[in-house]
Amino acid sequence: MTKLTILKIGGKLLDDDAQLGSALSAFANIGGPKILVHGGGKKGSEISRRLGIEPQMVEGRRITDAATLEVVTMVYAGLLNKTVVAKLQALGCNAIGLSGADGNAILSKKRGAGAIDYGFVGDVENVNNALITSFLENNLTPVVSPITHDGQGQLLNTNADTIARCLAVSLAQNFDVTLKFCFEKNGVLLDPTDDASVLPSLDFEAYEQYKATGVISEGMLPKLDNAFAAKNGGVKEVWVCGVDGIFEEKGTQIL
Repeated sequence: MTKLTILKIGGKLLDDDAQLGSALSAFANIGGPKILVHGGGKKGSEISRRLGIEPQMVEGRRITDAATLEVVTMVYAGLLNKTVVAKLQALGCNAIGLSGADGNAILSKKRGAGAIDYGFVGDVENVNNALITSFLENNLTPVVSPITHDGQGQLLNTNADTIARCLAVSLAQNFDVTLKFCFEKNGVLLDPTDDASVLPSLDFEAYEQYKATGVISEGMLPKLDNAFAAKNGGVKEVWVCGVDGIFEEKGTQIL
């Protein structure tokens, strides 16, 4: 099977022009078919505040009411997505920007209100493999924003790590997929204050132990939950890495 690389970029990396430029340059140099998934960075919160809408976060996840949905759609699927696409074009990578609604690329279901009502947040239900594959076969590189839809006209804010995992698992039916979650650190760290304390690999049993003892916590948990779900879902290689790990095998390999 053909090798497919899926790179998810997020965190502070999106907010730093130099780091973002380095990441996109490394991505553009990857041979063969590839897909880029991006998160929202701080831009959504910054523009919300400019418009007088105070961001609401619970455990690192954004509460998306109707006003916030308007902002994140404009920022994620508009400003950020098209900025990344334009930068990739400048690097000779023929990119095409997508939200989940475009070509019915990613269908989601609005998350039900449990203990916390996250508002217009979507959980992925289906990936349009035929559409994504047609772009890849025509030497186009999809750049996917974290905005999906429910098929009934409603846009939904969706976690970018989850989108990357769902794309990888779905496309693993047709490709040998390598999925890389890239952010501002060099991988999974044993000590968050020591950038050199990168774990070269991580299996699920060790992950459970590190979680129980608090070595791995907070924002890394949803990222690693998605990483292990991808590995269990048939994705050939899964990595958590920094910019240096985009083009090379550096960072933490998920076993």
